[in-house]
Amino acid sequence: MGVIVSSLVLLAYITGACATLFKGTHNTVDFSSDPLGAKVYVNGSLMGTTPVSLKLESKRTYTIEFKKEEYETRTYTITNSVGAGWVILDVLAGLVPVIIDAATGAWYELDQTMVNAVLEEQQ
Repeated sequence: MGVIVSSLVLLAYITGACATLFKGTHNTVDFSSDPLGAKVYVNGSLMGTTPVSLKLESKRTYTIEFKKEEYETRTYTITNSVGAGWVILDVLAGLVPVIIDAATGAWYELDQTMVNAVLEEQQ
């Protein structure tokens, strides 16, 4: 057990900031809708039409809106959470990885990687 922990600590120290190097600071999220062809707005900005995949910063929270003519707008929220495993590895590796991963937001993961909106026709 001690050899495994020592090996992980050594690997984390050699590679610097674990989450930044291995995971990065973005997550890919796939957006789809029924019916297809809905416009996808992320925090108020048009980002594409379904189906679409977008790379989003994992340290942020997003409001997603699906809009299509003659259909009700659907709104979703994508939140994030800290990956405790990355924090533990960084702490074991020392101060530098903690600073880098905390500053870049690489510790975070988005809580959803796929959003499918079922749109209802307007009355």
